[in-house]
Amino acid sequence: MSTPAKNTICLWYDRDAEEAARFYAETFPDSSVDAVHRAPADYPSGKQGDVLTVEFTVMGIPCLGLNGGPGVEHNWAFSFQVATVDQAETDRYWSAIVGNGGEESACGWCQDKWGLSWQITPIVLTQAITDPDPAAAKRAFEAMMTMGKIDVAAIEAARRG
Repeated sequence: MSTPAKNTICLWYDRDAEEAARFYAETFPDSSVDAVHRAPADYPSGKQGDVLTVEFTVMGIPCLGLNGGPGVEHNWAFSFQVATVDQAETDRYWSAIVGNGGEESACGWCQDKWGLSWQITPIVLTQAITDPDPAAAKRAFEAMMTMGKIDVAAIEAARRG
């Protein structure tokens, strides 16, 4: 048995931790389902033998999915931010999340079907809104504020003016 990570992100799911972990592992590089643990006894929202926790990795980040039952929902206060290198990668991740029962939001944010928030953020956007030229940064930021999924070409054009 391997030594657990010193710090692991624990994510609460109703009953779908294993499904979510498998989706993340199929969608993102450096991601995997590492272990599935079943409940050793009955518990308030499940029975002995049900999947209780799932150890998984999302883009190198160790996570634990807990099938804790209903009544706890994810919110925008926690999100995974995925830095993308181009429009194709941005489109691929955005489409995977939104196209698998997720929801679009603004400024590069979306939620997966389990309610977990994702920021699909092209590196070009991060560079543009932190441009040393305040006018260029402002133009890029204002362009971003009008977008759902980030349009790399539009961000680059706004930055240039």
